[in-house]
Amino acid sequence: MYFAALLARTEDGWEASDTELDDVETLSDLTDLAREASVDEDTVLVYIEQEDAWFGVVRVDGEEDPRIYVSDASAAARSSYGEILLTDELLGREPGAEDEIAALEELVDLDGTDGDEPDETPSDAGTRDAGTEPDPDHDPDAVPAGPLGDLGVLADLGLSEKDLLTLRTDALVEIADALGASEVLESVR
Repeated sequence: MYFAALLARTEDGWEASDTELDDVETLSDLTDLAREASVDEDTVLVYIEQEDAWFGVVRVDGEEDPRIYVSDASAAARSSYGEILLTDELLGREPGAEDEIAALEELVDLDGTDGDEPDETPSDAGTRDAGTEPDPDHDPDAVPAGPLGDLGVLADLGLSEKDLLTLRTDALVEIADALGASEVLESVR
């Protein structure tokens, strides 16, 4: 079960609204949704949680790039909403690299070897010369377990990096407490 809420900062404090993510397919869509809720390009937080599995916070400040924190990246990767937050940049990947690699793998015999010869990349060759074999279980596209993203996403709003890392269940309640937005959040929860 998912829950999503928007918390928009205003002159009078925070305004909260629950939100449907049915039409959100990309981080750009989510960022646009947050900007629409913004008053005078002030801070908007988008909170998404999958009950007892993971939560994510996206912070949008005016026209700046969104800042993202995900409590458990590997759990979020198994979720359609989590995949929205786990951008190539957040995961430390070259944008579009997966598409390029897939396209290259479809091409045949680009290296000039017969199909029977083992392919050896320069990094593999250097590893073999050092007396060790490459790790066959290492997947460069694997999503790390645990927290990922901007740990300071809420630090200036009252929730330290350390406190953010300790949040598990009911994270939204604790975040709202730190922001002073508990009452407005209760109206939408």
